[in-house]
Amino acid sequence: MPKFPVTPATTHLDKLGIIYEKHTYDYARKGSDIAADGLGVGLHEVVKTLIMQRDGGEPIVVLQHGDKEVNLKDLARQIGAKNVESCEVKDAQRHTGYLVGGISPFGTRRQMSVYAEESILQLPKFYINGGQRGFILEMTPAEIQKALTITTVKVAR
Repeated sequence: MPKFPVTPATTHLDKLGIIYEKHTYDYARKGSDIAADGLGVGLHEVVKTLIMQRDGGEPIVVLQHGDKEVNLKDLARQIGAKNVESCEVKDAQRHTGYLVGGISPFGTRRQMSVYAEESILQLPKFYINGGQRGFILEMTPAEIQKALTITTVKVAR
């Protein structure tokens, strides 16, 4: 039986009674494609946790399918921001407490608004980072919605 890490993400989810399964894979570099290959699942079912910032520097979490990109103009318009951009690596790590390549939306150091591509919540299940490189959590849309306050957006391209 593999030994799984305990991370702020799993601690947070366990406190909330969220149901999820743990998986590990050999982390070679960051990327949802590496996670999908390592887990033997489709890239569309792997959810990227992106730390971005809206105008004024306020950090936000954006959840997107592994095989899609975020249209930043559409995201800004849908959340009522002038503009949205990716955070610098050091800022993303400071806001979340996680290393890039292991960023989870759960148990982050700083409370942030969470925006998710709406079609993610229509999947039967998906795979999302568990707070450490090479550590993925499998969960359902119902469970993530118990753990996070999510605003859905349509920003995939």
